[in-house]
Amino acid sequence: MKFKYITILSGAALLSVASCKKELSRINQNPNGSEVAQPDYLLTAATKATADTYWGVANNMDASLLFAQYWSKIQYTDPDRYIYASSAFEELWTTGYTKGIGNFNEIIKLADAQGNSNYKGVALVLRSWVFSLLTEAYGNIPYKQSVNIDQYLTPAYDSQKDVYFALLDDLKAAQAALNPSGKAIGGDVIYGKAAGNIALWKKFANSLRLRIALRIADREPAKAKQVLDDIKTDGSGYISANAETAQFVYVNSPNQNPVSNLFDTRDDYRISKTIVDKLFALNDPRLPIYASKTQDATPQNYVGLPNGLLVGDASGYGFTKTSKPGTYFRGANAPAVILSYAESLFDRAEAAARGFTTEDAASLYQQAVTAALLQYGVSATDIATYLAQPAVQYDASNYKKSIGEQKWIALFGQGLEGWTEWRRLDYPVLQPGPAATLNGKLPVRFIYPGSEQTLNKTSYNAAVASQGADALTTKLWFDVN
Repeated sequence: MKFKYITILSGAALLSVASCKKELSRINQNPNGSEVAQPDYLLTAATKATADTYWGVANNMDASLLFAQYWSKIQYTDPDRYIYASSAFEELWTTGYTKGIGNFNEIIKLADAQGNSNYKGVALVLRSWVFSLLTEAYGNIPYKQSVNIDQYLTPAYDSQKDVYFALLDDLKAAQAALNPSGKAIGGDVIYGKAAGNIALWKKFANSLRLRIALRIADREPAKAKQVLDDIKTDGSGYISANAETAQFVYVNSPNQNPVSNLFDTRDDYRISKTIVDKLFALNDPRLPIYASKTQDATPQNYVGLPNGLLVGDASGYGFTKTSKPGTYFRGANAPAVILSYAESLFDRAEAAARGFTTEDAASLYQQAVTAALLQYGVSATDIATYLAQPAVQYDASNYKKSIGEQKWIALFGQGLEGWTEWRRLDYPVLQPGPAATLNGKLPVRFIYPGSEQTLNKTSYNAAVASQGADALTTKLWFDVN
């Protein structure tokens, strides 16, 4: 009886607590605030958060722009020598999953609840982009279980192949969801100001499908070709003009481009000697756009700094005698380019060169180079002169070299994308700097965030056992050669 009496009292207490919680929940509701997230606000916030980390310091300026030898460092040169702490690569992971994928997952749920398939299609496209950034940086990543984090607090990692295949399915689903005649959406900061923005999202989705198809082309050529056949059948087309480039356009402070924000207070980056030398060799009219003139007069006006130097050696080149990145890229309003018209054309040229389509690879390559130059306002006369050079003309016997080198130049500023394309196509040929620390190798992946070893150790260990050592030099599945 005593036990029964205690049980009854305990039950009454629990009911009382539950009742109080319900009452407190009602009391603490904000009568002026929304209890349900709004998809337009989520879309804007998630897009900007991802663009900021994609274009910002940790993943772009202090990593991939250095790896692809677009930029170099004249101070604090450890990243340019490939020396990183275990926490160095946290940002892409945490921002990608929490502020990016988490919000896009919520938009998808809201879209289904509200019957607006266009929100779902846009969220699937952007979520696929974020997942692609993650797998191309780290390799195996959580995908299946990461879309339901409430159920899986320590999600398992999926293989890169499985992630890519899933993304291709997601993008196909996005195509089906996107309906130019359907309900309007708000919060679209990529195509929102354009007429027919949903039709542009369909083109972006197809261009991203094409990009991913080429990622798997060396491993799964049949699957890659099938994707392109599906795109052709779909009929929505690809990004087909510079005005259709998928990009996040920044505004003034405090929402300016992250590169601009950094250069407001710091001066430790220069343009790499590697790309300056290439631009000089090709008489490339983009040199004064990509690089700034040296502060002090120099014979060539534009001087790149070699990558991978010790601090003393780097500063010895002179702060006023080496070139910063161009003012275009340091401008507050410079866009974070996600997928350009030029890239779409380069990708179509490669698909044709691989025999995946019946298009003319040489013509598409020439159109791609032209679009890349027009992107920065180069004149038609200068474009014609540039294209006439033997070193620029398309070489069908080595399409990877022709496309790889010109695409690398065109992707300047897009560190993560340029680095991935260099790993995939193996052009241009890059060499580590003299004080680099990877025994003559360049980084080919990010190391997993240190927090994963603590918070998700079992899944982390399984990923490393499957993929290889958690090291900068471990090649990823897509990186065949």
